Amino acid sequence: MLRGLVMVIMALDHVRDYFHADAYFFDPSDMAQTNVPLFWTRFVTHFCAPVFVFLAGTSAFFVGQRRDKKSLSIWLLKRGLWLVIAELTIIKLAWMFKLDYSTILLQVIWVLGISMIFLAGFIHLPKKFMIGLALLAVFGHNLLDPIAPTDTVASGFWTFLHVFNIVNMGSFQVFVGYPMIPWIFVMPLGFYFGELYKPSYDPKLRIKRLFQLGLGLTLLFFVLRSINIYGDPYTWTEQESFGMTIASYFNITKYPPSLLYLLITLGPSILFLAFVENIQNQWTEKLVVIGRVPMFFYIVHIYVIHLLAVVAAMSTGFDFSDMVIDIWVTLQPQLQGYGFDLWVVYLVWIVLTIALYPVCSWYNNYKTNHREKWWLSYL
Repeated sequence: MLRGLVMVIMALDHVRDYFHADAYFFDPSDMAQTNVPLFWTRFVTHFCAPVFVFLAGTSAFFVGQRRDKKSLSIWLLKRGLWLVIAELTIIKLAWMFKLDYSTILLQVIWVLGISMIFLAGFIHLPKKFMIGLALLAVFGHNLLDPIAPTDTVASGFWTFLHVFNIVNMGSFQVFVGYPMIPWIFVMPLGFYFGELYKPSYDPKLRIKRLFQLGLGLTLLFFVLRSINIYGDPYTWTEQESFGMTIASYFNITKYPPSLLYLLITLGPSILFLAFVENIQNQWTEKLVVIGRVPMFFYIVHIYVIHLLAVVAAMSTGFDFSDMVIDIWVTLQPQLQGYGFDLWVVYLVWIVLTIALYPVCSWYNNYKTNHREKWWLSYL
């Protein structure tokens, strides 16, 4: 249910990228230019990537209950490699509508894949040691922020590890949207989080532990953010209005995800799990359906959004070629002047979600009824 929810929220952010007029002029987290509704439209989508990575670790734990560690490692390696390949091919084509490898994008599917590859090795380390190492990386990685190697090779290597940047590699460039640290350490925390969902675990105790953990992480965010010294590269400042000051307080860094970013996204998400443990209705069932086919939803929704954006652009005086992307859609200078008000973004998002649900339901049923087709597990 949680995974389905964040998939739906994720689609809002991608619709905004392709349809909101202001997206082509400034970032919604830019305090000098954004506004309160736009900021929160962007902020709510921050929950998506951490939950993806964290719950991917939990899913791996569930798979591991039916396999030995060697078999699980092989499964993680194969799935991780597939995700990296998918990022560079199927998903790249969806974002750009071209397969020109002068620019390579490494985004959330890449980091899911590379995290699984690392997890294939991490699961062989002693449990307490691995949890301690992961916590050290998550809580301490912002101490690495000042590091900025001047050597070209070292700088490129460091970008892959911990910097949101472009690495020039001769005839092509790599846009590292999701550097590996701390993402590769979030997944093993999600892996061991899966122990709370063992069939033998008492449900009442699980809800209690979920509440304690979620509340603890959330409160720690408020403590650290209020102190305003550590946990994010940028401190919050007083703005011209109370609403914008609150926005500045919650304006945390995603690339790479700061400690505060992970606390305020994973904390409330775990609290959500505590509150919805025993809730079942027609709406939660629909979220469960989407949550069962996340990769399928991810791939399809990007293609549909991009196609709809092409239609919208051509209907308002732009050319198809304007929607053939070089690096990222909002960085296309020829699209400045294209786009719509924020309410249109929400309307497109709602219609998109409603339209994709039957497709996801069909695929979920098809996947359930054809377990003999091994390749379905990769979508």
